[in-house]
Amino acid sequence: MTDVTPPKSASQHTVYPYRLRVAIAVHIYDLIDYEVTAQQYAEAVIGARVKVPFMNRQLIGIIVEKFDSNTPFHGQFKLKTITKLFDEPALLDQQVLHLLQWVAQYYQAPVGEVVLSALPNFLKQGRPYLLLAYHWQALTIKENDADTAKLPQKTSKLFAAYQALQLHRNGATEAILNISGISTTQLKQLEKRGLAESFQQPIDFQPTAMQLAQMPLDANSEQKSAIKKISQSLGKYQGFLLDGITGSGKTEVYLQVMQKVLEKGQQVLVLVPEIGLTPQTIDRFKARFHTDIVLLHSGLSDTKRLQAWQQAQTGKASIILGTRLAIFCPLPKLGLIILDEEHDLSFKQQDHMRYHARDVALYRAFKQNCPIILGSATPSFESLHLVEQEKLQHLTLTERAGQAQPPQFKLIDLKAQKKQFGLAEPLIQHIDAQLKKQHQVLIFINRRGYSPVLMCGACAWQADCPQCDTHLSYHLKPRPILQCHHCNYMQPVPKVCPACNHEDLLPIGHGTARIEESLNQLFPDYPMIRVDRDTTTRQDSWQKIYQRAHRSGAAIFLGTQMLAKGHHFPYVSLVTILDIDAGLMSADFRAPERTAQLIMQVAGRAGRGQIKGEVLLQSLRPDHPLLQSLVTKGYASFAKQALAERKIGHLPPYRYCVLIRAESQNELYNVDFLQFALQHWASFGEAKVDVWGPVHAPMPKKAGFYRTHLILFSDSRVELQRQIAPWWQWLFKQQRKFELRLTLDIDPQDLG
Repeated sequence: MTDVTPPKSASQHTVYPYRLRVAIAVHIYDLIDYEVTAQQYAEAVIGARVKVPFMNRQLIGIIVEKFDSNTPFHGQFKLKTITKLFDEPALLDQQVLHLLQWVAQYYQAPVGEVVLSALPNFLKQGRPYLLLAYHWQALTIKENDADTAKLPQKTSKLFAAYQALQLHRNGATEAILNISGISTTQLKQLEKRGLAESFQQPIDFQPTAMQLAQMPLDANSEQKSAIKKISQSLGKYQGFLLDGITGSGKTEVYLQVMQKVLEKGQQVLVLVPEIGLTPQTIDRFKARFHTDIVLLHSGLSDTKRLQAWQQAQTGKASIILGTRLAIFCPLPKLGLIILDEEHDLSFKQQDHMRYHARDVALYRAFKQNCPIILGSATPSFESLHLVEQEKLQHLTLTERAGQAQPPQFKLIDLKAQKKQFGLAEPLIQHIDAQLKKQHQVLIFINRRGYSPVLMCGACAWQADCPQCDTHLSYHLKPRPILQCHHCNYMQPVPKVCPACNHEDLLPIGHGTARIEESLNQLFPDYPMIRVDRDTTTRQDSWQKIYQRAHRSGAAIFLGTQMLAKGHHFPYVSLVTILDIDAGLMSADFRAPERTAQLIMQVAGRAGRGQIKGEVLLQSLRPDHPLLQSLVTKGYASFAKQALAERKIGHLPPYRYCVLIRAESQNELYNVDFLQFALQHWASFGEAKVDVWGPVHAPMPKKAGFYRTHLILFSDSRVELQRQIAPWWQWLFKQQRKFELRLTLDIDPQDLG
């Protein structure tokens, strides 16, 4: 039948409220609508901040969408009105807003929490966008006794800081000076001496033209090929896996491609897995380029983080160096993304919004039409699988730069050797020989503290954490304590055994502190540098470690995984790993990959300069196939074999995985709730999944909560995503007893 309904006249036109859709940091999976006046609608800027009422609170939000009076509103409730529009430009551009909404959708996270995570704390608190920056300038002194007495000793660090400040003739902001190696403490000391003055002024966001501070190094044929292929992709999307053995010059490839991007006036985003890598990385960048460089990581104060973020967001900073959260920083002139050590687990956030910076970076590069380089000596299996699918172009560097040679591996069978302090006699002899040659030695043990267990020699009682299914680690300094490295529970060391009152309490096993004590007894005449979480809490600790590593002369570096993350130690001739057996016996299907990466990354610290390198591995199972494959054939051969096994086993990266974790103080209720969740899975779609569980987590109890897992595997990422979204949002709203906590991890990297 023909529709004969007459059209509405102008007087009959329906008028809907002007409204804004706002992202606020609450646990809601959608944006929230607020009513505004016509004038406010005209003034509102997408990506800018707004203050809005939510329940009985006033919250800061970001405007994501605008709807005028012609756009239908179907809500059956009256909209609240906004409290305040901030008079400022957009803080997040459309591309970053799209990226953040995609992240919220893919990882099933509340969109408001994701969007607000991209802002520095000051802006989330409603503080003004434009802060005054401290500007420092050196004061010249007159050549008389009174003035020259102000100068610190010429051999002191303070004098070097004064000389460096003098190079900035027109002065510089505190943030720039900090990056240049002049600390805020030194600036204040110079001010007290009358050698410097400070004043506050608005931040200048005009970019500085890039100039080369140092000519590029001569690239070998493999480096030239990689540089050429990446350079040809500038201005369009292309993903590259730069697979180079340790010391093969991946950084030089980065620098030469970066130069071409910077010469076009574009920005480069460089992500590293740990804060500890930033000192050496930024030193390389500063040595090569005269341009604005900023750091973005969790170790910055709120003020410095805001200032660095603003320089990136306005386009003033040409190079942005940061850890995983920097992937969300707005960059108006982004021309290249680099992920160094792309295999590192630190790129995967393990709490709250469980995103993987590598995958987010690939999506961002695709949407912003720029190339991305994933660099590693031990590429992740996910990246190697993308190469198989021809989604990444594989670039290999098989030769060490300069005259450096790959280190030689040797396995030490602990079952057949005498030991002192957990060290095999042949290892002690090798260490002694290298130190006498004035070479440096790196000793790796992935266990901090004095010992992992305190045990009674009479009844075999062990000190266990009351909140976790694990032992308490014994720490001797700064005072004797027992500490859980999972929940941070601490208690004094008992004087007698709580079970039998015997006084024979013994530390069992070795941690970094105990190995340090042992090495000081064995090699008292050589400096010892311990690198673990207990010794790197000071803000300048990594800078000092890095400086010592670049100074020749005998020294012993002892540490945990912090030492395995791409550091350049040019004078290390011997690397040893004391305990690798734990990684060989894990039930996690990713354990072989992680163990192989760790071994090769630690081994890669040896022989990076002119000194020949050697790697000694202590093991109770030197005949293990993984060790034999790595030592004889290298990482590439091992990865090929392990990927084939993953494919046969229908495991990631050949299938897609989702982990649901239930945590409560009632172990049985966890299982019941996850079974209830699984029973309703089919009612939300037809995605075919294989199910593991409900099963206990590898650590069933942690921080007082029992933990139970449900793991879903699917051949189709699209179908799995389509079904997960409505199912998860329904599940999250279900009534729960015993304070049950639910978490969802898309593409989990750690099943612990």
